[in-house]
Amino acid sequence: MHLAGLTDPRLVFLNLPCFDQSSLLRALSDRVVEAGHFSNPDDLYEKLWERERLGSTGIGDGVAVPHCKMAGIDQVVVAVALLSEGIEFEAVDNRPVRLFFLVVSPENQPAAHLQCLAAISRWLKADRHIERIFEVDDPSAIYPLLQEEF
Repeated sequence: MHLAGLTDPRLVFLNLPCFDQSSLLRALSDRVVEAGHFSNPDDLYEKLWERERLGSTGIGDGVAVPHCKMAGIDQVVVAVALLSEGIEFEAVDNRPVRLFFLVVSPENQPAAHLQCLAAISRWLKADRHIERIFEVDDPSAIYPLLQEEF
């Protein structure tokens, strides 16, 4: 299995203009809608922000996995963003976050949501993926890394 099967190159972003949790979630919501997923970036942003208020999705080592469930969709949508400079995201290790995996799942498919989060976790732990993705400076180089097995 590879993460590229959960996303597509149109949902891989480099250096979004953001400076904190809110602006990152707003930028990702806007970009995902622009790529043809969902119709209203405000609805997506509100769902993501609501989830962050429950507790940060910053998992440490410069990585966060903002996620939510939404009604009216039939498949999991995954976007990836890599920032050149980390932002404060209230991560568990209190370090700035540079790598984001946005996961939006159908509200009625909790198993698919958990399977996607597990796949991201396995990919992050495998074969220096975090270190290697942090070296990327071209958005077209990110997607091939996501195609690697874990």
